[in-house]
Amino acid sequence: MPPTEQASQRRQHIDRLTDRARFIRTETVRLTRIAGAGHYSAVFSCAELLAVLYYTQLRLDPTRPRWPERDRFVLSKGHAAIGLYPVLADLGYFPAGELDSYTRLGSPFGDHPDMKKIPGVDFSSGSLGHGLSISVGMALAGRLSGADYRTYCLLGDGELAEGQVWEAAMSAGHFRLGNLVAVVDANQLCIDGFVRDVMNAEPIEQRFAAFGWQTRRVDGHDLNALLDVFAGLHADPDGPPQLIVADTIKGRGVARMELSTEWHVGNLVGADYDDVMAELVSGLEGT
Repeated sequence: MPPTEQASQRRQHIDRLTDRARFIRTETVRLTRIAGAGHYSAVFSCAELLAVLYYTQLRLDPTRPRWPERDRFVLSKGHAAIGLYPVLADLGYFPAGELDSYTRLGSPFGDHPDMKKIPGVDFSSGSLGHGLSISVGMALAGRLSGADYRTYCLLGDGELAEGQVWEAAMSAGHFRLGNLVAVVDANQLCIDGFVRDVMNAEPIEQRFAAFGWQTRRVDGHDLNALLDVFAGLHADPDGPPQLIVADTIKGRGVARMELSTEWHVGNLVGADYDDVMAELVSGLEGT
């Protein structure tokens, strides 16, 4: 393929991912209004990550949600589920109209994902710190069964204060789970303040490397860079487990929310809702 054609296709793909990241953010705002409260900023920091994972990276078949050969995805930071549900609907796991029942009595769509009720959800995450351990188990199961799927786990940097994360990291390195990819959404904030002040997790990549992981660090809002770093993952299932540290901004895309401790959970009403939606629709600066 000529370089100009490659560049054109890449640009079209980036445009598509940019649109889907915007869609994740606007749907998060819309669904939060239904619920009366929601986790805006934790979704906004990982919108590009979710877009690249679901529209480029993961091997999936929405017509067969339990397809044995599918890649597994564990949303360890389960409070970001409000941003995942619209993606699953968009891909065809269930009708998009079902999301209008979000958090209503009897709805399968709660504040955290339920693998028994929602097609496309592989783990009922919620309590922080469990996801990487579950992912280690999934990766080991893939090895034992001879399957070639990968397991991806999305964690938050504040979540790294949980000791169970490091037990899982040690296990993954010991068993050389090359079919496991952990992605840390390093958005700098947790519910109590800046991660560096509450319980500093840095240097994240060096700490994982000490347990035998192969690590990379990337701008988590740069779609070109994200595509490159995911494309560079090794394919050896018996190689070292793989870590991507994505430097992000909690609340990315809405000026009043960026790196603000006031928007871990919130609710926009009236003119504030309209202003934020307009800000998101107009797009992120520089994209």
